[in-house]
Amino acid sequence: MPSGSTIAETADGSLRRTLSFRDLVVYGLLFIAPMAPVGVFGTLDARSHGAVALVYVVATVAMGLTAYSYAQMVRVAPQAGSVFTYARKGLGEGPGLIAGWMAMLDYLLVPAVAYLFSGIALHALVPEVPRWAWTALAVFVTTALNLWGVRAAARVGLAVLVMEMVVLLVFMVSAVTVLVRDGAQRGWLSPFTGDGSLGFSLGAVLGAVSVAVLSYLGFDAIASFAEEATGTSARVARAVLFCLALTGLLFLAQTYLVALLEPLSAAELAADPARQGPAFYDAVETSVGGWLHDLVAASKAVGAAFAALAGQAAAGRLLLAMGRERRLPRVLARTSAGVPRRALLSAATVTLIAAVWAAGRDDGLDHLVSVVDIGALSAFTLLHASVIGWFVVRRGGGAPHWWRHLVAPSVGAVVTVAVIAGASGTAQLAGVVWLLMGLLVLLAQRGRPGPAGGTSGAVRGDR
Repeated sequence: MPSGSTIAETADGSLRRTLSFRDLVVYGLLFIAPMAPVGVFGTLDARSHGAVALVYVVATVAMGLTAYSYAQMVRVAPQAGSVFTYARKGLGEGPGLIAGWMAMLDYLLVPAVAYLFSGIALHALVPEVPRWAWTALAVFVTTALNLWGVRAAARVGLAVLVMEMVVLLVFMVSAVTVLVRDGAQRGWLSPFTGDGSLGFSLGAVLGAVSVAVLSYLGFDAIASFAEEATGTSARVARAVLFCLALTGLLFLAQTYLVALLEPLSAAELAADPARQGPAFYDAVETSVGGWLHDLVAASKAVGAAFAALAGQAAAGRLLLAMGRERRLPRVLARTSAGVPRRALLSAATVTLIAAVWAAGRDDGLDHLVSVVDIGALSAFTLLHASVIGWFVVRRGGGAPHWWRHLVAPSVGAVVTVAVIAGASGTAQLAGVVWLLMGLLVLLAQRGRPGPAGGTSGAVRGDR
């Protein structure tokens, strides 16, 4: 890892273009995690009356609208900062700060949740080591990789992603083998129509979608690396859409298969909430064997740590962008050899404190998860508004295309607002408190001048 004594820091927030299309997809898939539905399968199956595969079809379409808005805005502002940059462009400085502030709640706490998942899984495999220690170790290892550089982290991340995809493939082949040999526990179409124990309900499916969309959080991190991607901004846009579509197919396939293997009905899972959390693992162990249960658990332990790596990297770029625009301390805009080391270390410190604190409490995970998604969904809502603001109100792209620039983002905003409305009271309260803090920051910064020269020259090529 390069040290500050040998590599000069730059204060202009310069980043290097080193990431290929594959690297961008790797970061997105790492953050989402190919087997993200494992932990929520039982909950979704119970809530949707057994139509869990249909839930992921609807959720993929719903989140596709958000991905589409990202693809529109990354072409307009191909810079680090993601929704902070887009809202500044489409809505103005004030909404831009609020968008970045709300996204910060997501980007700083999502890695903490992932680190905690990793610590819990590793503690289950080696109980002699406390889970807070495993959690802290995961933070230190992945932070070191991020400080090494975005390209090096992407290479290691690719190896981890391949491992996760291999485990997923092993599961799918094993599941198909069991289904061909022994038949399905439920009807072959039941993952789309419900298992019959509770009857099909469109309202139940839509209610489950509000939980399922949270599995997709992370694809938006791709946009944070716009200044480090080779080629044009269209490549970043394609990576965002491709990542969302691929994960949607993976989620659909695995939930369809495990639903057919699930020995309990949706009604039985709904009546016994304690069995919902491990439902995926229990179905795999019962139908295939304990070896696959352990393999999936180990894969989730490693995969969660590297999901946090991608999240921490995205958080560092957000802090860098906000520091570069003097919305956060300017020191966060410094880079070393194109690596935003100070922003990364700041993000790592926050996630370390949150993750280790949560690891030491029995209810720590519940507290983190209850607030982590409000920031993302609020930022997504402002993203959709940014598309309308730039293309329709400001006519920044010439004559607007009404479907792309008004209808699609409007529907996307309705979806994200509906999910926020369906969140827990604790999460909503945390979101309101965080929003009020952001408004105070905005008030304190009223009239502050932006950086001289802007950020248009903040990208430099490879050397």
